[in-house]
Amino acid sequence: MQARPGDKILVRGHHVGDPDREAEVLAVEGPNGTPPYQVQWSDGHKGVYFPGSDAQLIPAPDDT
Repeated sequence: MQARPGDKILVRGHHVGDPDREAEVLAVEGPNGTPPYQVQWSDGHKGVYFPGSDAQLIPAPDDT
């Protein structure tokens, strides 16, 4: 996964009834957009995130 600040990461719930989780990428700490990422989750929690295979990247809209 290669992300940039402003992108969103979506992690689907693993079981029926589990909520999806969404975070905004605040900073990229790896080379060329690779993890780890500084993120802010939709509940306001901030942390370092290493995405797993269940994570989906939602690119930020281009400002063109």
